[in-house]
Amino acid sequence: MPEKFSLLMSVWRQDEPAFLEAAFRSVVHEQTRPPDDVVLVQDGWVPAPLADCITGLIHESPVPTTLLALDANVGLGVALDQGMTACAHNIIARMDADDIALPQRFAVQVPLVEQGVDLVGSSLLEFGVDPSDIVGKRVPPLDPDEIVRYARFHQPFNHPTVVYRRSVVQAAGGYRHLALMEDYLLFAKMIDQGAVVANVEEALVLYRVGAGAYARRGGVAVLKSEWELQRHLRALGFTSPWQFGRNVVVRGGYRLVPEPIRKAAYRRIIARKGER
Repeated sequence: MPEKFSLLMSVWRQDEPAFLEAAFRSVVHEQTRPPDDVVLVQDGWVPAPLADCITGLIHESPVPTTLLALDANVGLGVALDQGMTACAHNIIARMDADDIALPQRFAVQVPLVEQGVDLVGSSLLEFGVDPSDIVGKRVPPLDPDEIVRYARFHQPFNHPTVVYRRSVVQAAGGYRHLALMEDYLLFAKMIDQGAVVANVEEALVLYRVGAGAYARRGGVAVLKSEWELQRHLRALGFTSPWQFGRNVVVRGGYRLVPEPIRKAAYRRIIARKGER
């Protein structure tokens, strides 16, 4: 018997209304297996054009859609944690407000969760100016043992592609605020507690790579988040002392190199996982 599932999205003041509309339509109107309810978290104040877009999307949604409007911007991790509790169903699919899901995404992923997987991601296609401008492909580790090994050094899931069981997420402590690292920390905690994990080789999401994508991966603020992430992974026993030291040096150093070098290094690492 198919299980019902929820869709969880978060939007904040810097999101583009046109991007949000395309993302929402791709996961609600255009899926061969659409969600049974949607929770849209508004993370603090948003400008009028974005607010109008949100109102229109809710009004036109073919499935029940709840707007959870937070009084202040709390950050993605906390916003998702609050949104997760508002979802009607235990299976939850994540979607970012500027990406595009392919029509078969949930028809491929949700049955895997119904069959016993706790957390499943997929490959994605990166695009530039518009969805026809495909600039690369990111293929995550596919074998469950490889996912676990890979997680000791790198995020093993393309985070905009994941579907998971809320009960397993909450048993691992849920999301917490950690800029750009909240997903990685959560997934590591889930793996550490024995979650059944999987990745689908098929690309199911189109991921927007806009101006500033690589700039956001560097700088002192991100270095601080990286340090906090590695401290948490070590405290969990998820990484060994040697792995902790390696990650601090390699991943921390990556945050401080000039943007062109960071871009080249990132794409070289991803190339080993199937990037073209």
